[in-house]
Amino acid sequence: MSDPKLPDGFPGARTPGLVCAHHHLYSALARGMPAPPKVPRSFPEILEQVWWRLDRALDLDLVYWSAKLGALEALLAGTTAIVDHHASPSCIEGSLDVIAQACAEVGVRVRCCYEVTDRGGPAEAKAGLAENERFLRAGGQGYVGAHACFTLSPATLEAVCGLAEDLGVGVHIHVAEDACDAEAGARLAPLARDDWLLAHGVHLDRPLPGTLVHNPRSNMHNAVGYARPRRFGDRVALGTDGIGGDMLEEFRIAYVRLREHDVTAAPTEPWAWLAGGWHLVPEALQDEVVWSYAPMDPWHLAFTPGVRPLQVRVGDRLVLDQSRPTLVDPEEVRAKAAEAATRLFARL
Repeated sequence: MSDPKLPDGFPGARTPGLVCAHHHLYSALARGMPAPPKVPRSFPEILEQVWWRLDRALDLDLVYWSAKLGALEALLAGTTAIVDHHASPSCIEGSLDVIAQACAEVGVRVRCCYEVTDRGGPAEAKAGLAENERFLRAGGQGYVGAHACFTLSPATLEAVCGLAEDLGVGVHIHVAEDACDAEAGARLAPLARDDWLLAHGVHLDRPLPGTLVHNPRSNMHNAVGYARPRRFGDRVALGTDGIGGDMLEEFRIAYVRLREHDVTAAPTEPWAWLAGGWHLVPEALQDEVVWSYAPMDPWHLAFTPGVRPLQVRVGDRLVLDQSRPTLVDPEEVRAKAAEAATRLFARL
């Protein structure tokens, strides 16, 4: 990840658009959702009782409002590009188009993939593969998605890798997020390529080709451990794993988490991880965010909460002016998303 040369900071109040390198936009409606049947006491139970119940309850309308709300919140945080990892097993076909449309309406760039997994049976796995292929062959931008090795049979993982190679794109996959997926390194070692996106990597026991996406807040929230991203050198980017799109906040959390393990660490290191998103979506370097604070320097930002964008241009289009979106009505998006959330919660 040596090109382009990325600065350590910006002396003024302008930066390129920020990039969230691993998001789950479908989780945007989860706030306030009903409690699970029992308190999850492990990472697999969190998946089974919370997220796998939520994603199965989604329909295309819920996918749309989740993506639109998530894109709006990203824009309001100065994030102009999202690398999304989607799952909606009850409505797979067409779901990536819905996400791309919702983000485009807000004015945010998106790279999409559908999460292929065997947890719903072979028919759903094939449908996930087909959705990735359909979207990418139609001109959509993104990856071939996969959940995690512990929910993928050897045949399905081979199909994911084969499709990505055929399409000339990388695989976006959860890797060793929890100890239950600790064998992922051994399974992926002969398969992974430099264009892969490896989310989490907390329990990864060996270096793999590709970019590690560090999600510090999510990892703490799920109590899965610390990923120690330094192990991956300059092949690191930052994501939120679905907990919003505020990348300056994620940078601060990444810094504090790093300091917990090395009191001599400087914020320039997690800033480089934040800048790693520009390698994944280089178009975001052409975007411009005017912030409420200067300088946009890691030593200042690590200790300065409340920094917000005043104006955002994505390409040559003004999508936020005087801290207000220009393409959508934020109050309407929030109101419609709240209505969608109420319908989602009734299903749960």
